[in-house]
Amino acid sequence: MPALKLTDFSCRIAWLGRVADRDAALASAPVQSLAARFDGPEGEAHGGLTRPSCSRVLHMHPRGTAIRNVRQFSILSAEDLAEIAHRMGIEALNPEWLGMTMLVEGLPDFTHVPPSSRLQGPDGVTLVIDMENRPCQLPARVIETHLPGAGKAFKSAAEGLRGVTAWVEREGMLSLGDDLRLAIPDQPVWSQMEKARG
Repeated sequence: MPALKLTDFSCRIAWLGRVADRDAALASAPVQSLAARFDGPEGEAHGGLTRPSCSRVLHMHPRGTAIRNVRQFSILSAEDLAEIAHRMGIEALNPEWLGMTMLVEGLPDFTHVPPSSRLQGPDGVTLVIDMENRPCQLPARVIETHLPGAGKAFKSAAEGLRGVTAWVEREGMLSLGDDLRLAIPDQPVWSQMEKARG
């Protein structure tokens, strides 16, 4: 029995972006397609086989320690992005402002897709979902420059809706309009969680 189970769910790539230099700006520049390499999206500042550890993993690794880069892609759904905007009380959020790599549409509750799920494109390109991407203040600053007074609402509005991070398992091309098929881990819920609930 395969450890991964293909589902009937798929999503469509609605937007692609690239952050060329995150020290210069967090915002993404829109592109028509991206080459997904083992070290991440080609020309993307968040790429690389490794990355320095950050505040997300300080309880395990001292800041700046070289660790595997499982945050090569930042992926959000159009549905979750619209809900964030609704919670913020604004008409819409531009994907560029969040520094994301990819916006998809058509996959329900996308932010909570199980870790280790796969998104596979038409040419076999495959991204492995690491985990939920928690909201931070960096996009809030970009939003504030475009919509003064709105940025401060982003972090709380994006709770549980910020999408996921992912890394490249199989190289290939990602293009606007591509359909991505979802495969999920075929495994039971961790037994200790069941005991804790009982």
